[in-house]
Amino acid sequence: MATEGTPTGRGASSEGAELGRFLRARRTQTRPEQVGLTVGAGLRRTPGLRREELATLAGISIDYYVRLERGKETRPSPSVLDALARALHLGDQEHQHLRELAARAALPHSRLRSSGGTPIAPEPPPAPSRTVRPHLKLLLESMRPNPAYVISRSMDMLAWNPGGLALYAGLEDWPVKQRNLARYLFLHPAARTLFHDWDRQITSCVARLRATAGTAPDAPDLTNLVGELLLKSPDFAGLWERYEVTGRKPAQKTFHHPHVGTITLTSQSLHVEGTPGQRIGVYTAEPGTPDHDALLLLDMTAPQPSPRSAAPNPGTSRRQP
Repeated sequence: MATEGTPTGRGASSEGAELGRFLRARRTQTRPEQVGLTVGAGLRRTPGLRREELATLAGISIDYYVRLERGKETRPSPSVLDALARALHLGDQEHQHLRELAARAALPHSRLRSSGGTPIAPEPPPAPSRTVRPHLKLLLESMRPNPAYVISRSMDMLAWNPGGLALYAGLEDWPVKQRNLARYLFLHPAARTLFHDWDRQITSCVARLRATAGTAPDAPDLTNLVGELLLKSPDFAGLWERYEVTGRKPAQKTFHHPHVGTITLTSQSLHVEGTPGQRIGVYTAEPGTPDHDALLLLDMTAPQPSPRSAAPNPGTSRRQP
């Protein structure tokens, strides 16, 4: 039987609650037959596995597993985590996410500071920098006509070249501070028709946000975006409830663009060195193909940002009026 670790008291920290939410989501979405259990006759009131079934499969006590799922146990041992991952048939990325959630839940209680004898949680860490360094703006410009942009961990667009913004049809109509790719996918009326596989795109998007938010549950940049989308998009709310942290991001994406027609592009995402949380996204097409010709047209006809705009856009000296 796996070692259960040490109980940590009655209350549930936000980190412990996040660990519990992940376990519950994976448990309720795992069918008994997937893990070799025989389902008897009659209706099951619980979707997926029952708590006692998962506890038995993992070799831990039912009481201990219930405390884990309720966020009251925040120091599961590595052997318990590995046993739960095996029992739930988690993939490598899900298994790693489980470890990261447990590591955060097990942060020492010495983090708490005292105020008049009452322990209070420390302030959440500041969000990663949103400042895009000048050389990155030059890099985006050098990538033309390939659409390219820099986004934050919460998928805010921080900088772009002309095609990088114009590729997401209608996004330029939103105020700069509202330009967020997750918000665009779920709330912009053009998104459903722009993407050939919109359902797949939104699933991958939510999985990425879930993975990020799970290890920073109190970060304002993430909680504000998630809260907005939960209120405004039933599609987002349904996917968020599933707590999937793996999403297949296709190497190629097909866009039905209102200005340049249907184009299929290869996508690539790169982490920005020295600036945690920022990534560069870029789309390419083979030169001499109709898709590349469409990129040239998109780059040349992309709307010019207003001179008074706060957008950290690198210049448009090569763009024609």
